[in-house]
Amino acid sequence: MNILRNRRAAEAPDEFKEYFDGAKLYGDDFDLAELAEWYADEREGYSKLVFGWGPGIRYLSHLKNVRYGYRFLPATNFEKVLAYGGADGQEFLPILPRIGSLTIVEPTNAFSKSALGVMSLTYVKPGIDGALPLSDNSFDLATCFGVLHHVANCSRATRELYRILRPGGYLLLEEPTISMGDWRKPRPGLTKRERGIPIELLRRMLDEARFETVRERRILFAGTAKLGNFLRVPLQTSIVALRIDELLCSLFSWNVKYHPRTLVEWLMPTNVFYVLRKPKA
Repeated sequence: MNILRNRRAAEAPDEFKEYFDGAKLYGDDFDLAELAEWYADEREGYSKLVFGWGPGIRYLSHLKNVRYGYRFLPATNFEKVLAYGGADGQEFLPILPRIGSLTIVEPTNAFSKSALGVMSLTYVKPGIDGALPLSDNSFDLATCFGVLHHVANCSRATRELYRILRPGGYLLLEEPTISMGDWRKPRPGLTKRERGIPIELLRRMLDEARFETVRERRILFAGTAKLGNFLRVPLQTSIVALRIDELLCSLFSWNVKYHPRTLVEWLMPTNVFYVLRKPKA
């Protein structure tokens, strides 16, 4: 992240101050017209970034997902599974033999595939207002890996994820909890609208949606991506790098600054990973 870019946001007019302070989440209180504009901007935003990186992009988060998520699930099969923003479903490869059916929520057709291995894939599109065209209490497991921060009304999205899970069902969720810079201006490598979710607001959303927190782990210390470069492997594919990252995140877990502007304020974990459960009736 560019600290100087964040300093410029300090000059934001008063109408944006509470958002950069992390007191409110920008976009979460939009009306339908504003939601439609956001949806149009983000619908193809991530896919354009991904395909702009070139052909043959590998999914690199398996180790991270297993370490902070999948290994805390019960040792059972999951008959119906949902990937919220799951692209082509590769995030499920570590547990694919345990899945009965897989539904992927995507606003774009860019990632659509008919199958993942031998498993057929079903795609659905979210509504502009955040509604999911899915029945209540119908999924055993859902994942949402780095997707909510692309969504305007995140609180509605979390309530929808709760609604579609069966009692006792699990949600694995990862999100950035920093602002990701000044979202009012173009940012290299990011979509037009994405912004992180302040961790206190995310905790409140999950509580209000009535999720039970099985595990919360703050991860990805600012700057440790360079550690992966030093080790000549992507950070999320190295257990050594992840363990060093975990130590740094633990040491600086007190820092929950949403919009850091100084080097000291940047000394923090930038993401959070949740294992959540819908309580049994």
